Amino acid sequence: MSVCPWALSSESEEHYHDHEWGVPVHEDRLLFEFLVLEGAQAGLSWSTVLNKREGYRKAFDNFDIRKVANYSEQKQLELQTNPEIIRNKLKIRSAVTNAQVVLTIQEQQGSFGAYIWSFVNNQTIKNAWQTMQEVPANTPESDLMSKSLKKAGFKFFGTTICYAYMQATGLVNDHLVTCPRYNDCVERTEVRSTV
Repeated sequence: MSVCPWALSSESEEHYHDHEWGVPVHEDRLLFEFLVLEGAQAGLSWSTVLNKREGYRKAFDNFDIRKVANYSEQKQLELQTNPEIIRNKLKIRSAVTNAQVVLTIQEQQGSFGAYIWSFVNNQTIKNAWQTMQEVPANTPESDLMSKSLKKAGFKFFGTTICYAYMQATGLVNDHLVTCPRYNDCVERTEVRSTV
């Protein structure tokens, strides 16, 4: 059995692959964390984001959705000077905007998780890829999610970012079938879906 090749690029990516990637996430705070991190990745490598993850947790109040939604202009300016995160003005602003939209969705749907999981009919899509070349950059589900998120007011969430988000949060299992984590995530999916 061999792990997904991308996981061998760095220790942080290997740890992330072995413990988080593809594991179903339903809790709103963690779904929001991945939302911010995936948005921050746009145009950058995932390892860059992973290496700044702890900095993000400190800077963004451990991704407390309500707190981030209420960040003032002054707080956003301060974040632009924080070397522990990606200091892109538009990405920081989008995190605040997206937090506000998440709060609205929570009010309307009961939870952000219920909304996000509705795009896959509340079940992980279990793919069976043999090689990384087979893994798509986007799918009809990520297209639909992106369209819905943009309509709701989200920023920095095109279909490719949506698909990466789906992979990260276990809406889709894109571990290669040769990877030991493939079955781990399938088992976790099945356990989660019966609870």
